[in-house]
Amino acid sequence: MSGKNESCGPPQSGTGKGGKYDLAVIGAGSAGFSAAITAADQGAQVALIGHGVIGGTCVNVGCVPSKALIRATGAVHHANTASRFAGVSAKGRVVDWAALRRQKDELVASLRQAKYTDLLPEYDRVAYLEGKARLCNGGVSLDGRHIEAGKVIIATGSGEFVPPIPGMNDIPFLTSRSAFELDDLPQSMIVLGGGYIGCELAQMFARAGASVTILFRSRLLPEGEPEISEALAACLGEEGVRVQRVQSYDSVARTKSGIALSVRIGGSLRKMASRHLLLCAGRAANTDGLGLADAGVEVLPNGGVKVDDHMRTTKSGVYAAGDVTGRDQFVYMAAYGAKIAARNAMNGDTLVYDNTAMPAVVFTDPQAASAGMTQASAQARGMQVKTSVLTLDNVPRALAARDTRGLIKLVADSATGKLIGAHILAPEGADAIQTAALAIRKGMTYGELGEMIFPYLTTVEGLKLAAQTFDMDISKLSCCAG
Repeated sequence: MSGKNESCGPPQSGTGKGGKYDLAVIGAGSAGFSAAITAADQGAQVALIGHGVIGGTCVNVGCVPSKALIRATGAVHHANTASRFAGVSAKGRVVDWAALRRQKDELVASLRQAKYTDLLPEYDRVAYLEGKARLCNGGVSLDGRHIEAGKVIIATGSGEFVPPIPGMNDIPFLTSRSAFELDDLPQSMIVLGGGYIGCELAQMFARAGASVTILFRSRLLPEGEPEISEALAACLGEEGVRVQRVQSYDSVARTKSGIALSVRIGGSLRKMASRHLLLCAGRAANTDGLGLADAGVEVLPNGGVKVDDHMRTTKSGVYAAGDVTGRDQFVYMAAYGAKIAARNAMNGDTLVYDNTAMPAVVFTDPQAASAGMTQASAQARGMQVKTSVLTLDNVPRALAARDTRGLIKLVADSATGKLIGAHILAPEGADAIQTAALAIRKGMTYGELGEMIFPYLTTVEGLKLAAQTFDMDISKLSCCAG
């Protein structure tokens, strides 16, 4: 550890006894609020330190605005595909993008007020302070003032990663943050990145009426199952999204009509033109200015703060949670990890972070939902596995909806039959995955899952059918016969 950990100057007064706090939480997003509330409920005096707009990524520029717009453009799409039902005709389109954006802004503002700002007066043990914080001996420095605290939790979240493509600094690129603030719907857009944010926004803007190309270097949703990736790519393609794998991004430049991106495809250099370039190439931990190196806090190769299973950093008394750790970058996991960090900081490091059955959802249509391990990740751990894959044309709910896009893949331990992974691509996959997560958490076998009673004509019934597919041909069963 470095010996340069700075002194912070005179103490800052606050609600803590004698100006001293039991815990300082750096970051006022979902992880920060979760940590502060958890510690306050245990009797701690907490300094919650925010910088910028209160509420963090999810409510302001992430989950809430994106899902609001995804729902809106989904309504457009479902109207335009209503003719799949005989005798039904409908037509939908976005007629006023600015009005839709304003409605989104109103939702964001109301939730930020209700779930963050209005909560602060409810916790007299939490002092909300604003400024740029830096780790130092005995607490944190807040714009040069000393905030004395027994323990510290870093919960500063993440920001957009800007890939080092030549010319990037000379063009007005969009991020997932600025794309939601466009006054006008773009005519054309290149989405750079095939992760969950790129897939969601590519489809959303395409359904709104933009001409969209999504580029990636491996495959869509690269950490998921390849069957899911292939099927989702086909779904996006059917909606008019150009889905393109590239070898590299060589350069980007401004043009009179927008931008031109030079890429390599199949060994050849090609130039792609568009009005906008939307960066969805990943997230970067917000650690600038925190003084991590001087404090002896190690970071991972991806830039995230290194923590152990107790959410402890490599500096005694300093913890971290949420996106800043570079793992499990979902708002509910940020809140979960922050609770673990706060309880451990106050009560002796007894709790362990467990993401074994973590559910994850990509809000495309169909939705890509998963829990547990993929086949590849299980095999990388040396496990012998067996899998089943069930396409949705075997699920009565999908047949009745005349929408059989998607599949269900289950992964089980060959030796024990225990379910260790579930992966769903289905229009209602998000609402079905929690059943699989519970099965994994409770150590159920695929046989036990297949024997459970499920309601007929539901998407979640597909889990039962997929479990039965391990050992039988379900096409030979009558309705509900399993």
